[in-house]
Amino acid sequence: MLRIENLHANVGDKPILKGLSLTVPAGEVHAIMGPNGAGKSTLAYVLGGRPGYEVTGGSVSFNGTDLFDLEPHERAAAGLFLGFQYPVEIPGVSMLQFLRESLNAQRRSRGQDDLSGAEFIKLAREQAGALGLPADMLKRPVNVGFSGGEKKRAEMVQMGIMAPKFAVLDETDSGLDIDALKAVGEGINRIMRAPDQGVLLITHYQRLLDHVKPDAVHVLSDGRIVKSGGPELAHALEEEGYAEVLA
Repeated sequence: MLRIENLHANVGDKPILKGLSLTVPAGEVHAIMGPNGAGKSTLAYVLGGRPGYEVTGGSVSFNGTDLFDLEPHERAAAGLFLGFQYPVEIPGVSMLQFLRESLNAQRRSRGQDDLSGAEFIKLAREQAGALGLPADMLKRPVNVGFSGGEKKRAEMVQMGIMAPKFAVLDETDSGLDIDALKAVGEGINRIMRAPDQGVLLITHYQRLLDHVKPDAVHVLSDGRIVKSGGPELAHALEEEGYAEVLA
C-alpha cells in the first residue's frame, strides 16, 4: 500500500533522511520508533508534502501512484491522512465548518456529491461521541482553547470523518493522559483497522502500542530504518533504551 524506497530528504541544507526504505502492506499497522533527531517527523512531513522539506532521492508509491507527483491536497484526496504531533489552532474558523468543507472538497475530487448539512452533522456527532469529545466542542474554532488531549481527540474525529485509506500519525500519543491515550488508541483501531487501510504510527513510547497492536515495529536512527521486528521490539526499547537495543 505504501512503499518507500531509498528515500533521501533535506531540511534546508541539512540531510535528514538518508536512504530510508519501508513497506506497509494494506491491512497492517506499522510503528516507527527512534531517538530524538532520527528523522521521524521529517518522514511524516515529507509524506504529507509539507513545504520546506526537499526530497533529494528515492521514491514513494501510494496505492501504485507516485506520491511525489501529487500536491498535498491531492494526496489527501487520494486517501492519505497526516496527524500532527502538535495540532495547530485556527482562530475564527469553526471546527464544524472546517471539517465539512474538507470532507466535501475530497468527495468532489472523487466525483461524489457533497454531504448535506444534516448528513454531515449526524456523521460529526457520531464520530465525536465515539471519541468521547463533547459535540459542543465542534462548534468552537479549530483547536482554540483545547487541551492537548482534546486536540488529539479532535484530530481522531477528523480522521473518522475523512475515512482515509492510509494514516501517518506523528506522535499522536504526545501529551495524552491515560484516559485520552486509551480513547485515541481505540479510535485508531475503530477507524483504520480494515483490509484496505493502513497506518504508519510514529511514537516515542511503547504505551500507545498496548492499545494499537502493531504488525511490525521499526527503529529509525540517523535517517534510516536500522532494525525491524514485532511488538516485542517496542518492549525491548522501552526496557533497555535505544543504545542498548541497537548495539
